[in-house]
Amino acid sequence: CKQSSEMQLYCDDLILSETTGICSTCCFLFVHPFVLVLYGFSLAGKFSNPSQLLTGSLLCSLKAAAEIGISANHIKLPNTATEADVLKCIASLNGDPAVHGFIVQLPLDSDKPINTEKITNAVAPEKDVDGLSSINAGKLSRGDLGDCFIPCTPKGCMELIRQTGIQVAGKRAVVVGRSKIVGAPMHDLLLWNHATVTTCHSKTSTLAEEVGKADILVVAAGKAEMVKGEWIKPGAIVIDCGINHVPDSTKASGKRVVGDVAYSTAKEKASYITPVPGGVGPMTVAMLMQVRGQIETAGHLYICLWGMLLLTISTDIEISQSCIPKPIDQVAREVGLLPDEVELYGQTKAKVHLSALKRLKNQPDGKYVVVTGITPTPLGEGKSTTTVGLVQALGAHLHQNVFACVRQPSQGPTFGIKGGAAGGGYCQITPMEEFNLHLTGDIHAITAANNLVAAAVDARIFHELTQTDQALYNRLVPSVSGVRKFSDIQIRRLQKLGINKTDPMALTKEEVNLFVRLDIDPGTITWQRVLDTNDRFLRKITIGQSPTEKGFSRMAQFDITVSSEIMAVLALSDGLDDMKKRLGRMVVASSKRGEPVTTDDLGVTGALAVLMRDAVKPNLMQTLEGTPVFVHAGPFANIAHGNSSVLADKIALKLVGKEGFVVTEAGFGADIGMEKFFNIKCRYSGLRPHVVVLVATVRALKMHGGGPAVTAGVPLPKEYMEENLQLLARGCSNLNKQIQNARMFGVPVVVAVNAFKTDTKAELALVVQMAKEAGAFDAVECTHWAEGGKGAVALAQAVQRASQAPSNFRFLYNVELPVIDKIRLIAQQIYGASDIELLPEAQEKVTLYTKQGFGNLPICMAKTHLSLSHDPEQKGAPAGFILPIRDIRASVGAGFLYPLVGTHWDAWLR
Repeated sequence: CKQSSEMQLYCDDLILSETTGICSTCCFLFVHPFVLVLYGFSLAGKFSNPSQLLTGSLLCSLKAAAEIGISANHIKLPNTATEADVLKCIASLNGDPAVHGFIVQLPLDSDKPINTEKITNAVAPEKDVDGLSSINAGKLSRGDLGDCFIPCTPKGCMELIRQTGIQVAGKRAVVVGRSKIVGAPMHDLLLWNHATVTTCHSKTSTLAEEVGKADILVVAAGKAEMVKGEWIKPGAIVIDCGINHVPDSTKASGKRVVGDVAYSTAKEKASYITPVPGGVGPMTVAMLMQVRGQIETAGHLYICLWGMLLLTISTDIEISQSCIPKPIDQVAREVGLLPDEVELYGQTKAKVHLSALKRLKNQPDGKYVVVTGITPTPLGEGKSTTTVGLVQALGAHLHQNVFACVRQPSQGPTFGIKGGAAGGGYCQITPMEEFNLHLTGDIHAITAANNLVAAAVDARIFHELTQTDQALYNRLVPSVSGVRKFSDIQIRRLQKLGINKTDPMALTKEEVNLFVRLDIDPGTITWQRVLDTNDRFLRKITIGQSPTEKGFSRMAQFDITVSSEIMAVLALSDGLDDMKKRLGRMVVASSKRGEPVTTDDLGVTGALAVLMRDAVKPNLMQTLEGTPVFVHAGPFANIAHGNSSVLADKIALKLVGKEGFVVTEAGFGADIGMEKFFNIKCRYSGLRPHVVVLVATVRALKMHGGGPAVTAGVPLPKEYMEENLQLLARGCSNLNKQIQNARMFGVPVVVAVNAFKTDTKAELALVVQMAKEAGAFDAVECTHWAEGGKGAVALAQAVQRASQAPSNFRFLYNVELPVIDKIRLIAQQIYGASDIELLPEAQEKVTLYTKQGFGNLPICMAKTHLSLSHDPEQKGAPAGFILPIRDIRASVGAGFLYPLVGTHWDAWLR
């Protein structure tokens, strides 16, 4: 009849129109090619012909998927498969990030007993595209239609009804059949679309009467032509989901396919009716191909709004201890990390595998924000607190995807005057004890790796002093079962020496001598032992006093662990392989011939990589308000670049998605941490920032205006407790200079005026006004220490606006410039110096490093953070001074030269 033919034509067209639309929509959403992998699998059963395994619907599904670029595979298990075999297969698909959805073909035809319910519930809910698991079914039954997969056949039936133009709401609907695949979910869909629904089945005694009341009739009872045409209400919509085979001698097969409704008589009364075959079947396939909704539910193919559970923070004075954080695995799920990408360290911290970055490589990056500050007082001006406050405001109050990326603090400052680095007030990373102390052991791993290198240096010198070439060769290339073999690292050393041989027996005596003797000059050793504790009595020591060292002793020292070059290597590496290469390039000394001696020459690169294999994974924590934080790496901002890891930033930028934000912090003032963030970190990472947030305080600006000295542990003088607009205005010279420094790199600047309880409204307003006059994109008063994220909402909104502003990021210098020119550019442009002065030792290092091939590395100035100049007593914005360069050292593995400015640099290592 006309009605049935129209319905059938519609079903055929829908596959084409829907799939074509989905394909184009996905291309629009993702902007880059992608593949959704749908896996269906079934048991082979007792078929003589393997082609019989592919049912009509499965064949259609595979064909339709291929036509629109979906990678679809059919996994066939033998009919001897046990329940354990099927569960193992499902577990594999659940854990495979390349598989975004799969279905279990039912019924499972096996010689072994298999619990179908157990099998369907083993499918991860986020991959259960057929919607058969109890979780998806439960959500559907409760009306949570936007957060579950809906079985394809009922979903297709609803689409057919929608296309008729007849409203479901208010209609009486009857569903005949109660299966978990069709009947039960069909009932739920109709109910939550506001129909009055009755479910019947083969045992319903008044079936004909109930069917006769239906405006919408869906039949899925599995019984041939059970529903008679005369039962049907005139004008009803009839959807027949049944597939039955009845004898028919006119057919070659001896049977024909019929539905659960007597079609020939029912079509005379129905306004719309689906034929069998060719009705609901194509619709089921079409719904299966609707991958967009499935992707959104799974949340793994593109970044959507996270919908995080946000915590309400306590008003108790012991804020951190009173806060009950979310389980960290919940945080991981909320931000879109997969279970196999997260390694839990208890309930409040976890490591994130680098495989997440590989999985998300095609995702667009979010907005990149760096928090820096004016030249601080010794008390600090609240950069960490502002970083946390900003992400809490963006995430918990403005409902944006946002990550904070911060450094791991050293135990030296934590147990010293400065204290921890978790933030403060109602803007903290929690639990603060975990954050400030051991965390996941990264700093301990660096201590072990660093001291292994130090031990290897002295051991090598000792053995070269006490053994012959042949004895050394026997130690380095031992004979195992009569065979000597070079390791990969030894092959690299031979190539470095210009010896192109791989047979240990083929080396001449001269070549053996070159190979075994690094000939380290003890006076050039720059590699020191480290400890993550302030122990002043280890600052200068004598090593080698045991009789077993045969009189070989030398002066040495312990530095703080985070000053180790290995920490800077960790922070700047973009993967495990890159980290290993950087570890191998670290220079520990020079030979007596003036050649650099590296950790690769010592043969310890592989051991270092093994010690650091877990440290390379970023650590996941959270703020007091439940927003996510990556805590990873902690290089100092004076002798190193003072920024958290490249890897943490890269993973976070992918997780937040195009419209999200990643907020990271640069150590000390903008002249130090921010300059190095731009010229070193961004140069190596390839990332480009969108906004600079410059933190300023009335207290620090008064100090720069000529106020009394601010000393840790000593009460503030009255000038800082009372209103003094003149003192404050003079001090804004430092604010102006730091704004200029940030704008020099072509990035919009938002000034965050971190308000203290002693600040007056007039003082705060003056800072805001002068910041805007100096060229800031915006300036905002912030009260996040006292109010949490709520107190930084205005700052967050300013950052959002600034991130949309034009940005023309540029580096300050070309790395190919001579070393002296790069140093001079930083001194003049960033610090305000008129020129630089290289002391003799520094000039010698320029010559040495240029000769050794390190002259094209970026510059990392080791300078006091308490002044724009080299003199911590010079406040404000000094100009016209000569910047003295006392010495220059190389962190070749990390990838920079660090000039030592002034006379106080040695204290920064402790």
